[in-house]
Amino acid sequence: MDGSSSGKWLCLVVCVLTLLKTEGASIPLTIVQTAAARGAVCLDGSPPGYHFERGSGSGIDSWLVHMEGGGWCESVESCVSRRDTYKGSSSKMEKTMGFSGILGSKQAANPGRAQHLLIFYNWNRIKIRYCDGSSFTGDVAAVDPKTKLYYRGERIWQAVVDDLLAKGMKNARNAILSGCSAGGLAAILHCDRFRSLLPASARVKCVSDAGYFIHGTDISGGSRIESFFGQVVRTHGSAKNLPASCTSKMRPELCFFPQYVAQTMRTPLFVINSAYDSWQIKNILAPTAVDSKKEWKNCKLDLKKCSATQLQTVQNYRTQFLKAVNIGLGTSSRGLWINSCYAHCQSGSVSTWLADKSPVVGNTKMGKAVGDWFYDRSAFEKIDCPYPCNPTCVSVDSESGVGGTAALSLADREPDDGINTTGPDAFRLSRSASACAAWG
Repeated sequence: MDGSSSGKWLCLVVCVLTLLKTEGASIPLTIVQTAAARGAVCLDGSPPGYHFERGSGSGIDSWLVHMEGGGWCESVESCVSRRDTYKGSSSKMEKTMGFSGILGSKQAANPGRAQHLLIFYNWNRIKIRYCDGSSFTGDVAAVDPKTKLYYRGERIWQAVVDDLLAKGMKNARNAILSGCSAGGLAAILHCDRFRSLLPASARVKCVSDAGYFIHGTDISGGSRIESFFGQVVRTHGSAKNLPASCTSKMRPELCFFPQYVAQTMRTPLFVINSAYDSWQIKNILAPTAVDSKKEWKNCKLDLKKCSATQLQTVQNYRTQFLKAVNIGLGTSSRGLWINSCYAHCQSGSVSTWLADKSPVVGNTKMGKAVGDWFYDRSAFEKIDCPYPCNPTCVSVDSESGVGGTAALSLADREPDDGINTTGPDAFRLSRSASACAAWG
């Protein structure tokens, strides 16, 4: 085999290893068998599951509960399309999973080499799998006899949390409820309830990554995302499970927007988000349904391909986003790490959480910002300058095509948050593949 061929094969191996890289051993899927008896089941009626790595040493009484993302199903048809996948059935879920980023187990990477920065690496770390399509808010007692669909997201959340409480979380000294994307929204919606289930003496806070979906205006001048969330709420019977502090004042579907919920939260919340969140640009600002001529297709894949007019529209969306943040996050107990990278879900990857070349805001990587905020070492509320000012975004700009999808519509499934070839680690394969192309 000549040197060129050897190099190609070596690079392919590197690409695969890069994709599969995680910080810890494979963590088995735990199925909550007792959940079925209380009707806490996935869309297909199977019991829910989660991955759990036990804490050790100083982290034995600390708990990080992370909720998986994966979009929403807003209709019977879209829920049927998820039912027989890992987003609708625990029988289709991976049996093992490696943790990385915020869930990572390496002391040096989570969250730093300096001793005073160490936080989550030895905690009890859990990833709740997402199989309901409602950000864990649904609860419809009846089961459709034709589709055999179960809308029970709220029951799933309660059943899993009860299982964790029985396994020691009831004695937690420190706890975080976190999530990415649809899971990041769930972390906001369930934050105060999570806090109420833990000891009053415990330090409990919440972290939402790419979950601050805004009540934004799209390129048609309307708000398709509002009607979409309305369909989600009605299909899943979510209204009764959304924060009463919000639903008592406005229509339930509006309470799917964090800007109307976070302002009345009692539990400290840290928001990790891009002001140019790639999912929001594709689905809130320029959803395919209102882009009939597909004029935004290339722009949504890569902001560098936007026309001057389109880029100004994108900058105006940043203004919408920051206004929504100001509406919802106004107290000193809340943290902000808002960058200008075209990305979605950044805390789940070792490359973006606290690596040498991770993106920074205010000269601070997100892992350090979250750690200092959680332990009250220092407050952190930083908003990046407008795109394309941040040179550290080089490491995450490839995520603009998260999961390899293009020009998503609201009916399309949202990219996952870190499993297989989608989510926050997907850009690493893209970058490695680009490097491999140089061998050709």
